[in-house]
Amino acid sequence: MPSEEDEMLHAMGLRNIDDLFTDIPTAVRIPKLDLPDGLPEDAVVSRVTSMLAANRTVVDMPTFLGGGLYDHFIPASVRAITSRSEFYTSYTPYQPELSQGMLQALWEYQSLVCELTCMDGANTSMYDGSTALGEAARIAHRILSDDVCGVYVENPNFFGRFEEQLEDIRRLTKAPFVVGVNPIAQAVVRPPGDFGADIVIGEGQPLGSHANFGGPLLGIFACRQEHIRKMPGRVIGLTRDAAGQRAFCMTLQTREQHIRREKAMSNICTNEALLAVAAASYLSVLGGNGLRRVASENIRRAKELASAIDRIEAFTAPLFNGAHFNEFVVRSQKPYASVHKSLLAKGVHGGLSLGRHLPELENAALFTTTGRHAPDAIERLLKALREVR
Repeated sequence: MPSEEDEMLHAMGLRNIDDLFTDIPTAVRIPKLDLPDGLPEDAVVSRVTSMLAANRTVVDMPTFLGGGLYDHFIPASVRAITSRSEFYTSYTPYQPELSQGMLQALWEYQSLVCELTCMDGANTSMYDGSTALGEAARIAHRILSDDVCGVYVENPNFFGRFEEQLEDIRRLTKAPFVVGVNPIAQAVVRPPGDFGADIVIGEGQPLGSHANFGGPLLGIFACRQEHIRKMPGRVIGLTRDAAGQRAFCMTLQTREQHIRREKAMSNICTNEALLAVAAASYLSVLGGNGLRRVASENIRRAKELASAIDRIEAFTAPLFNGAHFNEFVVRSQKPYASVHKSLLAKGVHGGLSLGRHLPELENAALFTTTGRHAPDAIERLLKALREVR
């Protein structure tokens, strides 16, 4: 009897499986893969476990690598919420109003982002902070086509320092004003909506998500009322159904859903819904006071660690004056590449080397610290820096 495979090939008028790939030139096809024989499940688990043991995570070694992703404590309840199958395995359905629970969670996320930033509206997420910035630049260009289509500032900035003249910058220009934020820092600083920001973007990974070797991430995007129809991504709205009951729906879909691509505000066609749910859960579990405690601790720890490093001969920290959040720049009198190598040899991951990005900061690095760095981890770093030769 013919196999199911033969029946399918016959139905398609094909002789063999290779006929399915005739449109791919032979020259670019991958030859037969040299794969080993199969293994029993327990042997596969053992092999993979052995391979993964080569990884070094923030649990295995103190990590002070700054630059965008941070290791904050995440309450167990956040993982419990996001691990529910209704959130963890579902995707935005083609009839999204059927998933009222997911829509409500995303609506709550939008509301919390607006509260943090003092903006009028937010979307359900972007891929990450960098794509959120890219979309903000496109909106700024559409709003004002001039020599300067927009102004972008970060608070805190890349070096971890809080900016102090944002309101003055806003007064100097009529161009769209885009502000990049660390969402946890928003608990202790003046929100960008208060000093005239048109668009606020940020990386939401610190809100309940692990670094995960670089992803997935969560792009925060919020804006003023007059720009909402230009905002990319999905927006969840609150309405009433035919029976007068509260209901959630995807709103303003014609900005990019159900519209010709060339007329869409953006071609982002998905979102980071699970991480947005994690962020909403994290913010809800901590509350305003809890978030302020986390933010204040980050400021205190950065100040204390910078002062301790500055007392070590051959190191200057922080390189820039002012209040810092999470991270700060350390300058070494010795080549930082050798310093970093020495730290790794002692089981400590040092800061992000800045010389390859900014030649004027050769032998400088961006160090970060959070509430996850126990006193013994701090002491290991300081001891390793003192022993640098």
